[in-house]
Amino acid sequence: MLFAKKDNRPFLIAGPCSAETEEQVLETARDLAGMGIDLFRAGVWKPRTRPGAFEGNGAIALPWLRRVKQETGLRTTIEVANGNQVYEALKHGVDVLWIGARSTVNPFSVQEIADALRGVDVPVLVKNPVNPDLDLWIGAIERVQNAGVTQVGAIHRGFSAYAKSKFRNAPYWEIPIELRRRMPGLPLICDNSHICGNREDLLEVAQQALDLNYDGLMTEVHPTPDEAWSDAKQQITPSVYAELASRLVVRRETTDNIEFLENIENLRHKIDEIDLDLLNLLARRMRVAEDIGRYKLRNNISILQTTRWNEILEKGFAQGRERGLNETFIEKFLSAVHQESIAHQQEVMHAADGKTIPVQTTTTHG
Repeated sequence: MLFAKKDNRPFLIAGPCSAETEEQVLETARDLAGMGIDLFRAGVWKPRTRPGAFEGNGAIALPWLRRVKQETGLRTTIEVANGNQVYEALKHGVDVLWIGARSTVNPFSVQEIADALRGVDVPVLVKNPVNPDLDLWIGAIERVQNAGVTQVGAIHRGFSAYAKSKFRNAPYWEIPIELRRRMPGLPLICDNSHICGNREDLLEVAQQALDLNYDGLMTEVHPTPDEAWSDAKQQITPSVYAELASRLVVRRETTDNIEFLENIENLRHKIDEIDLDLLNLLARRMRVAEDIGRYKLRNNISILQTTRWNEILEKGFAQGRERGLNETFIEKFLSAVHQESIAHQQEVMHAADGKTIPVQTTTTHG
């Protein structure tokens, strides 16, 4: 598989956000050519949030990428958003295509691209959709695979979120982790530039991705980032990119060291025992929740008690901090437990009322 890690080395994609001028594209490619990158990226068509922003030079920039291949030997990749762009890219010898987040969110757009790819087995990378919807991401990947493309990978570029954070796009690491669980053979690339939206956190995010056994990284590199026509804040110079790449630590997925294997197996056995204890405790908690539901039913009391829920959260945050547990984790965990408790109480009340309305007990990102 083209995008997979080889010899414990990540698959590296680098280049400018946008192909602004032929000189800028070639200068960047020449600087990157000796750094061992696997693909040179450049945006030819740039979908922008609002009109008036630079939306790329379009097809006139494609010959510039052909020159990159001729002069440096680097393979090239660009984003495509419709069938005509697929045709133009392949006509000019682009080696790899990627489907952007704004396209992945629309199954009709993805299907148009997939139809254009039918019969042409060019490697394709699929970025996650803008919104945190794993099934939408998987669906886009499957559409490309169903078109006969045999080399397909995923790019994690983060997700839009209402809450403010230091990231341009919230990583929501649990989503690509679940993607990996459902599609274990699928190569996974981290677009640290679009997750960060800044230069300062690029190394941190890249390292976190490699620690999670990602196959590679996509990073935006520009000869003069501050003067870039798009996404200037998240691009870095080739020399800074070289420094970033040199500081990355690539970890192995496993080893044949007998001592390590024996010790980790013992530790995992302890984890399994603790997990079983947790499940038994949760089962006990739900039985108590059912008793509470019956008591509320007899007294005609509503299930949701906001004051009590706030009390549980505040107490959980305080007790979690004392035990070195992250507040975000505590909130997610207690929210899941609370929702399950509500579901058990609803079942008690519905059974008493003779109702058989199914209760939604899980939440999804979307």
